[in-house]
Amino acid sequence: MLETILIALATALVTTVGTGWLVMPRLEARKRRIMDAHQARDKFLATMLRIVSAAARLQAFAEPAASDPACTAVMRERITAERARWVNQLDEGTAWMVDNLETYAPTWPTEHLRGLIALYVSHARAVMISERSDDRKAQRLTELTTPVWEVFGSRGWQSNPLRMARASQQLEAIVGEIAAEADQQNAAVNAAA
Repeated sequence: MLETILIALATALVTTVGTGWLVMPRLEARKRRIMDAHQARDKFLATMLRIVSAAARLQAFAEPAASDPACTAVMRERITAERARWVNQLDEGTAWMVDNLETYAPTWPTEHLRGLIALYVSHARAVMISERSDDRKAQRLTELTTPVWEVFGSRGWQSNPLRMARASQQLEAIVGEIAAEADQQNAAVNAAA
C-alpha cells in the first residue's frame, strides 16, 4: 500500500516538473505570439478608423477663404492648424500601416486577405504622399478604406464571403480610378513641360 502511494506521488511529481520544464514554456511563447498577432490586428483596425475619422473631419471643415468676412483671422488660423493636424494624422496612419505591414498582414488565414491588405496599404500610402490636395487625399483615403473595413472591421471575411468578393471588387475599381487619375496628372505635367 505504501509502495502504491509512493509510486503515485513520484509520478505526480515527475509529471508536474516535466510539464513545468517542457510544456509550459512552449505554451507561454505560443500565447505571447497569439496575443501579439491580435494586438497587431487591433492596431491595424484602429488605424483604419483613425484614417476614416481624420478624413471625414478634413472634408467637413473646409479651408476658409481669405475673403470670408464671417471668419476672423484668428479662426482662420485655428481651422488651418486643425486641418494640418488631421492631415498629419492621415500621414502617420498610412506610414504606420506601411511600416508595420509584416506584423499584421500575415495573421489573416488566406492569401487573398493578405493581398487585399497589401493592395490597400500600398495605395493608401501612395495617395497620402501624392501631390493631390488635402481634400482630395481625404476623399480617396475614405474611398479606399471603406471596402477594406467592410472585410476586416466587420469580420466580413468570416461571416459573408459575398461581402468580401464585393469589397475586393470595389477596392480594385478604386485603385483603377486612382491609377487613371495619376496618369492624367502625369500627362498634364508632361504636356506643360
